[in-house]
Amino acid sequence: MGDLSPEYLTKIFPVFKSEPLLAENILTRSIHRSIARDTTIYWEGDSCTHIALILSGEIRVYKASPGSREITLYEIGPGETCILNASCIISNTSYPANAVTLTDLEILSIPAGYFRELMESTPNIQHFIFTQLSQRLASVMTLLEEVVFNRMDERLQDHLIEKSENNRLKASHQTIANDLGTSREVVSRLLKDMERKGMVLLSRNSIKLLNLQP
Repeated sequence: MGDLSPEYLTKIFPVFKSEPLLAENILTRSIHRSIARDTTIYWEGDSCTHIALILSGEIRVYKASPGSREITLYEIGPGETCILNASCIISNTSYPANAVTLTDLEILSIPAGYFRELMESTPNIQHFIFTQLSQRLASVMTLLEEVVFNRMDERLQDHLIEKSENNRLKASHQTIANDLGTSREVVSRLLKDMERKGMVLLSRNSIKLLNLQP
């Protein structure tokens, strides 16, 4: 990707449409970075010196236990930022999770000091961050409910085994969600985790079971 323009940034982040000068200022004071797939951006406890605006690619934000068990909190993609990253800059605390790239990534890296200035002086940036916060909070609350009350991962595994034929299930994520009484986003997140662990192979409207035990 070549030099970024305000017009390009606006296409990905509509928040800048009404403030083209803001887009120019952010480009001037930020760093355009390319990051390879499977790169850890933050470990839990790291300090946050910058915040990333995602131009392309995806990041997985997760927690890990001392026993190396992991749980995905959320994933972020183009047009988004990491709300935990924003929170640790605003509150001057360390990063409370881990963040790793799922694909090759293009980001605009904004220095923490400048980001604080934007949060204090720019209503559009405040609105963007608070909207992201609301969405992520709802997502994490749903995840918490699944983990504490439902063990949806186990229910999903049982469902895949029960419904599959010759180790393959032809069904959309929405269809599975409807069967289990949950949301498509929940099913998609759990299936992606299972694929990363080598348990299934995902394709459009089809799931191949690789290493699932009843």
